[in-house]
Amino acid sequence: MLSGGKYRVNFNLYKTIIKKNLFVPSQHQIKNMLLAVDIGNTRIKVAVFEGYTLLEQFHFSSLELRKEIWFILNKYKNISQVVVASVGNIPNEAFLEFESQASIHFISSNFPFSFKNNYSTPETLGIDRMVLANGAVLKYPNQNRLVIDAGTCITYDFIDDNDSYLGGAISPGIRLRFESLHNYTSKLPLLSLESIKHQESKLEEISFIGNSTFESINSGVINGLLNEIEGFISQYEAVYPKFIIILTGGDAEFLAKRLKNTIFANSNFLLESLNQTFQHKIKND
Repeated sequence: MLSGGKYRVNFNLYKTIIKKNLFVPSQHQIKNMLLAVDIGNTRIKVAVFEGYTLLEQFHFSSLELRKEIWFILNKYKNISQVVVASVGNIPNEAFLEFESQASIHFISSNFPFSFKNNYSTPETLGIDRMVLANGAVLKYPNQNRLVIDAGTCITYDFIDDNDSYLGGAISPGIRLRFESLHNYTSKLPLLSLESIKHQESKLEEISFIGNSTFESINSGVINGLLNEIEGFISQYEAVYPKFIIILTGGDAEFLAKRLKNTIFANSNFLLESLNQTFQHKIKND
């Protein structure tokens, strides 16, 4: 960890390209292509991989699933595997029509992960948390790892250097915190991360002492979450003096710039872990 409150953030564990009209190489140049599908609580994120290289990614709503998946399969005709991890409400049957184009695989709790699951209720552990834990084990072997996923919820997952998954924590994400303040009070306005980014475009830090209702909500939500994350890290440090921290999820880059600990920040770590998890299974079958 760094001293003196300095920041050191390592972005982009893998190079990613986010372009809707990305040039697609001729078909004879493309081999072993896979489509990773992450069905979250609020949106669907997918990525096309050639081996371990992420070629292109897409984000869309559940209502756009059929149209978008067919668009991707028609654009990348050499996709032969579709791997799905879901914590959302889309049934597996929704993917059956794509079997004419590629083999469909659903990651479940019965998947042969590379870690030992010591969760006391393993059947309740989210597939997204399992995939993240597995990706951390494969990417960073023989180390203690803390994976923090900053999405709809903030999840903390700890895997020790013996590859044992010990558990973690779940708390509301940034959007849920803003919405809760608005929905469960009569007069507090609804703020969003986008409005905060606009207001503080020339500032590095969120004001600690809010001088208006806007600033007070801003401070409570953002500084509160930063203190939560730093507090959890300090608790882990007391037991495990040496471990790596992987920060991922939609709000990862926003939070990473404001955290004082050394972290690996990669908003695509779940998709990359999903691909790596399946590639590892194929190699070891």
